[in-house]
Amino acid sequence: MPQDYADVLDQLKRQVRGARVQATRVVNTQLLVLYWDIGRAIRDRQDSQGWGSRVIDRLARDLRAEFPDMRGFSRSNLHYMRTVAGTWPREAIVQQPVGQLPWGHITVLIDKIDDQAVREWYAAAAVTHGWSRAILTHQIRNQLDQRIGAAPTNFDTQLPAADSDLAHQLVRDPYVFDFLDISDRVAERELETALMARLERFLLELGHGFAFVGRQYHFETGGDDFYIDLLFFNWVQSRFVVVELKVGKFEPEYLGKLGFYVSWVDDNLRNHEVHAPTIGILLCAGRNDQVVRYSLAGTTAPLAVADYTYDTLPPLVRELVPTENELASALGDTTTDPT
Repeated sequence: MPQDYADVLDQLKRQVRGARVQATRVVNTQLLVLYWDIGRAIRDRQDSQGWGSRVIDRLARDLRAEFPDMRGFSRSNLHYMRTVAGTWPREAIVQQPVGQLPWGHITVLIDKIDDQAVREWYAAAAVTHGWSRAILTHQIRNQLDQRIGAAPTNFDTQLPAADSDLAHQLVRDPYVFDFLDISDRVAERELETALMARLERFLLELGHGFAFVGRQYHFETGGDDFYIDLLFFNWVQSRFVVVELKVGKFEPEYLGKLGFYVSWVDDNLRNHEVHAPTIGILLCAGRNDQVVRYSLAGTTAPLAVADYTYDTLPPLVRELVPTENELASALGDTTTDPT
C-alpha cells in the first residue's frame, strides 16, 4: 500500500461518517417539516370547517393504508402534529434546536412542559448534550432548568466574571439522588458508596462533561494524610471539581476543609496554563442560607453549597430516609475510618 494510504483512509472514514450524520439530520428535518405541514392542515380545517375526532381517525387510517411502511400516521401522532403546528412556527423546524431533535423528543416536550420558553430551553439542552429521550424525560421530571446555577456560591467574588458565569453552570440546587434507592440510615461513606455504585446516573445529575477522577482521593502534605470524598474533572470547562458529602445540615466549618482541598488540587493537579481554576461543591442535607452567605464570604476558594434531596423516592421508601435530627445522630454514631 502507498505510504499515505492509512491517512487517506482515516480521512475518508471521517468524511463518510460526517456525511451520514448530515444526511440523517436532513432527513429528520424534512420529516418534521412534513409533520408540521400535516398538523397545520388539520388545524386550519378544524378552525374553518369544524373537523372533529372522527375525521382525524379516518385521516389516520387512510394515510396508513396509503403509506404502510411509515409508522408515524397513528391517530395520536396526528394530534401531536396538530399541537406542534400550533406550538412552533414552520421556520423554527429548520432554524431552531427543536428541528434537530427526533420526533419522540418533541412529543416529550409537548407532554411534559406547558411553558414555551422552558420547552425551548430543554430543546436546546438536549441538542447540545445529545440527550436520549429517557434522559430528557429524567431532566424535565427533576426540573433541571430551575436547579442549574441556583446554589449559593462565592464564584462572583473569587473568580473572574466570565469564569464565574461558567462555574455557575456546573452547580445545581438541589441535586436529586432519587436513583440511589437508599432505604435505611446513611452516613457519608454509605452515601458515597451508593453514588459510586451508580456512577453513570450520578455523573448525569452533576451535569455535562464530568469525568470521574477518584473517590477518597488521597494526598499527603506536611506529613499528614488527607482524603477528598469525590474528585472530578469537567472536560468541557477544563477544570477540576472537588465534591464533599455531608449527610447533615450545613455547618460553617465544612467550608474550611473543602477550601483546603480546593487549594491543594489547584496547586498540585491543575495545569495553570490550560486549566480553569478549581472549584468546590459541598453537598449537604439542608442549609440556612444566611449562615451559608456569611461562611462563603469568609473563604477565598471558589465554593458552592447545594442541597441534595430524595423527594422523588416512592413514599414507602421516603419514609425510611432519616430526618435531619436522625441524620445528625447517626453521623455521631457511625464514625468510619477514612482509610
